[in-house]
Amino acid sequence: MDRILIRGGRPLEGRLAIGGAKNAALPLMAAGLLTEAPLTLENVPQLADIDTMASLLAEAGLTLERGGRRFAIGGRITSTEAPYDIVRRMRASVLVLGPLLARCGEARVSLPGGCAIGTRPVDLHLKGLEQMGAEIRLEGGYIDARVRGRLRGAEIVLPFPSVGATENLLMAATLAEGRTIIANAAREPEIGDLAACLVAMGAEITGIGSDRLVISGVPALHGATHAILPDRIETGTYLCAVGVTGGELLLEGGEATHLAALIRPLAEAGMVIEETASGLRARREGRLAGVDVMTEPYPGFPTDMQAQFMALMAVAEGAAMITETIFENRFMHVPEINRMGARINVHGASAIVRGVAALSGAPVMATDLRASVSLVLAGLAARGETIVNRVYHLDRGYEALVEKLAGCGAAIERITG
Repeated sequence: MDRILIRGGRPLEGRLAIGGAKNAALPLMAAGLLTEAPLTLENVPQLADIDTMASLLAEAGLTLERGGRRFAIGGRITSTEAPYDIVRRMRASVLVLGPLLARCGEARVSLPGGCAIGTRPVDLHLKGLEQMGAEIRLEGGYIDARVRGRLRGAEIVLPFPSVGATENLLMAATLAEGRTIIANAAREPEIGDLAACLVAMGAEITGIGSDRLVISGVPALHGATHAILPDRIETGTYLCAVGVTGGELLLEGGEATHLAALIRPLAEAGMVIEETASGLRARREGRLAGVDVMTEPYPGFPTDMQAQFMALMAVAEGAAMITETIFENRFMHVPEINRMGARINVHGASAIVRGVAALSGAPVMATDLRASVSLVLAGLAARGETIVNRVYHLDRGYEALVEKLAGCGAAIERITG
């Protein structure tokens, strides 16, 4: 099994390219199920999760032509089943449920797997589809969904602004009969990117970017070409990498627009982040100070940046409180960072981080995608050698992480076998 070896203590210098957003690319690929005409996506990241979604679409009968970062999806659906062997690899696989049901009137989708960071139930997806006329049974680990004729428009009030439920219901509603309202919808930029693509495909959607989406269903969608927005979580991760190591990086393609809730505490901690014509330039001024944050739905502090920010606070001066309100099991990286000399104590949904002057390299074990990269950041800051095990999590969400960091001066390499 592959591992990552890091010799810490080197500041990062130079420039680093930000790729397309994984969390936008996955629902956009699923949207290819809504039409037989080709959907062409540009700026597609090269990640294991992208390969998993491609396998799922191929299982449905679609053809996929990939050339570099360009992905063309099209063809006739020949199967409405998303099998366990594929779905278990990635939780976002459930996003094929709404499009399959809307297009074909039936879908059989395995209950999803993915990172073990909390229960993340799909009940909001299912309840919303039932309001639109779907008949749903859970049997043998599968979701069996059917509808007589077309789905029907409905007013759906989400009890929590779930990103996945918003995306699934939004896609389903584009082909439903009548008008659908999704109230308390998630507002993440990736949802706006999906909505923009759906509009380019002929969907009628208003309220994009707000918590109230109104979709007037149409009989059919057509093909389109759409460029995926830059990955704000990758951008934020490398901002934290500059914070833990020092130096200065230009993040080419990085955008501040969707990162205000992260840039604000980073600036408060002592980082300097400037917008340029080609991206974001970041540097650390002196030792950083502890800053409290609380994860919240967008536009609040992103849960996908909590682990990385914690690694940063572990070497800051003073104390910081990090509170997790989205997922109940997202502090699994804490014992591993503590093995490196960090002083982090978890009390319920909050972690108290008392910064130390330096971390020490150690062998550590990754538990999920964002926890994995937080251990890499800690290794970059640590004295001595750090070995990060179970790095397959990183392949799901970070494109060429080792190569990008090594190109900016980090002593980091991937060990195979």
